Amino acid sequence: MLLRSTLIYAPAILLTRMSALLLIAVATRLIDQTEFGLLTLVVTIGEMTDVAVTNWLRISLLRLGGKKDVSRGSLFLAARVMVLTTLLALAVSAAASTLVAPDRWIEFALAVGGYLIAGAIGRFALTILQMQQRHSTYSMLEFLRAVLQLALPLLAIYVLPGSFLSISLGSSLGVLIAGLIAGTIAWSKVVAGPARFSQREFFAFGVPLIVIALVGFGLNNAERLFLNAYYNAGSVAIFAAAYALARQPIDMVANAINMGAFPEIVGRFDSEGPASAAALLSNLMALMIRLCLPVAALLVALGPEITSVVLPVQYHGHVDQLFLVIAFSVLCANLTSFVYGAVVHAHKKPWLLVWANGAGSIGTIGLSLLLIPTMAEAGAALALAGGTLSSLAVCAAISQKLTAIPFPLRDISFSIGIAAITGVTAKLSSVAFAQAPDLVQLAVGAVVGGLTFLALNGLIHPTETRALAQRACRRLGIA
Repeated sequence: MLLRSTLIYAPAILLTRMSALLLIAVATRLIDQTEFGLLTLVVTIGEMTDVAVTNWLRISLLRLGGKKDVSRGSLFLAARVMVLTTLLALAVSAAASTLVAPDRWIEFALAVGGYLIAGAIGRFALTILQMQQRHSTYSMLEFLRAVLQLALPLLAIYVLPGSFLSISLGSSLGVLIAGLIAGTIAWSKVVAGPARFSQREFFAFGVPLIVIALVGFGLNNAERLFLNAYYNAGSVAIFAAAYALARQPIDMVANAINMGAFPEIVGRFDSEGPASAAALLSNLMALMIRLCLPVAALLVALGPEITSVVLPVQYHGHVDQLFLVIAFSVLCANLTSFVYGAVVHAHKKPWLLVWANGAGSIGTIGLSLLLIPTMAEAGAALALAGGTLSSLAVCAAISQKLTAIPFPLRDISFSIGIAAITGVTAKLSSVAFAQAPDLVQLAVGAVVGGLTFLALNGLIHPTETRALAQRACRRLGIA
């Protein structure tokens, strides 16, 4: 099941991540570091506000709204709440804009507002499709969003060059269009009927998630705000570029696994009990580490080549040095959210995550104050790593008390070995073509590293590799 859902969601998630990377490659060349730093701060404030005010709706709907036959009553109730929370988010973000970018707060507030409105509509529509288990449709619409989020910002910056606002609004418009189309398609399969939960139940499940988000503010992009305060938007641009390049490939894999897994986990927990859900989560952890570690190894091994190909020269020599620490942080965050956090949500005790997010916030804020003044972007990366590791440790301890997840030690040991060999072969292959252009070095290293991973994975996990290959062939229409 995990391999099947991963294969279904992977193409769309790959395209959205590739679209984001291409946009970074273009944006860093069309606008200066300060403007790009402001663009990333728009996303930072948008994400922090969204997580606290509107993101809890998705988790609440997935947990309380059921699967496949989604009722209109449930969606009407959730939509009313979404409108109110989005209005609150707009007010909060406008106030934050005066602090983050006081000289250009109107532009900044407009950009964040567009981000929040488009994100709320898009997420709500895609959540309905996820509840309906319409994986292929979800994948198709994510593909559409990826195309629009690349094309429209480029068109916008052509009309209004040199400004972060044009890129931000263009990206938000792409999300909005894709969300409206997704909502129209999803609504056609909604069934008549009352809400499957009361407003009180909805808020009872959601309020702890809001508190968790507020407590976790320090864990979610706080290091960028400290960088902006101690230095300037240019420093934020360097860190944000490194974070995006290191995060996107790992998140692509982890999200592809989790998209189909989370509804299945909570469904199995309800129907078959905690032991069955724990076994599935153990497999999910093993699969996530098996696929994410080689990606991280390739990022570290080919960091200079990646930076040279994707980013302009003013970013070189800074960004790739942060890849190892950021990749570690992203892996910790995914394990926290998708493995151990899933146990807490399955037990309908999300308020326990306050402790995990609180530990992460304290770690990130404390280390940011300690390290960023002297180490700048490197200090921000280390602060993020400390915060995510603290959050993972506390969340794992909490979830193990609720339902113990068998730790796949053998799988993880093999995965570490495979990742190390993958990274070494990729680096050696790239070095062998040191006289060639950076793009050639990157391509050779990536291909050789990827083939090494596939060969070793097939040797150690022959049955699963064969099953994945067969499903991939069927998806591609190959006999």
